[in-house]
Amino acid sequence: MEAIQVYLIDDHSPFRQSTAFALEAEGMHVSEFASGRAFVDTLLEVKRRPESACIITDLRMPDGSGIELMDKLWHHRIQYPVIMVSGHADIPLAVEAMRRGAAHFLEKPFDQEKLFEAIRHAVTSPMSGLRNPVESFNLLSKLSPRERQVLELVCAGKLNKTIADVLGISIKTVELHRANMSNKLGVRNVQDLIKLTLGYA
Repeated sequence: MEAIQVYLIDDHSPFRQSTAFALEAEGMHVSEFASGRAFVDTLLEVKRRPESACIITDLRMPDGSGIELMDKLWHHRIQYPVIMVSGHADIPLAVEAMRRGAAHFLEKPFDQEKLFEAIRHAVTSPMSGLRNPVESFNLLSKLSPRERQVLELVCAGKLNKTIADVLGISIKTVELHRANMSNKLGVRNVQDLIKLTLGYA
C-alpha cells in the first residue's frame, strides 16, 4: 500500500515535530507548515499533487482559522479530507467545521492511535463517516424534551453552569441529563455527540 501523504499545519512547533515524528514512524509521508497560508501557497506551486492525501490543521492559528483554510481549499478546488485539531474545547467552531465538511475533529491532547485511525479512515473513505439521516433522527428521538434542550446548548458550546442558568435547573441535574444522553445515544464525549447531531457516524 502506498504511504499516505499528510499535510500537517500548526503554528505550535513542538506539536508539529512530535506529531510528524509519530506519523512518519507509522509509515506516512509528512509535510509540515506553520500556517495555512504557507500551505496553500506551497500546494498551488506544485505541478503534480498526490491523488490521495490528508490535511491536519489546528482550528485556531494566528493567520486565520482552520475554517478559513477550508474555504481557501474549496476555492482552489483542493478536496483532500481535513482533520481539525484544537487545544481548546471550542464546540461552536468544531460544529461549524463539521458543517463545512471536516472529516474529523480531535481535541488536544489526543491519543496518537486515534489520529492514525482518523487519517486512514478519511483517506480510504472520506464520506463513509456520514450517518444515515434516518438513523441519526431515530437515535435523537430517544431523548426527552429536556434532554434535547440540553443537547442544543451543549452543541452551542455552553458550559454546565450556563446551561443550568438558562434552563433554571441545577448543575447536578444538567450533569445527569448529559449522562443519560450519552447512554441513550451511545456516545463517549462531546465530540461524538456533535458528530451524531450533525449526521456523522
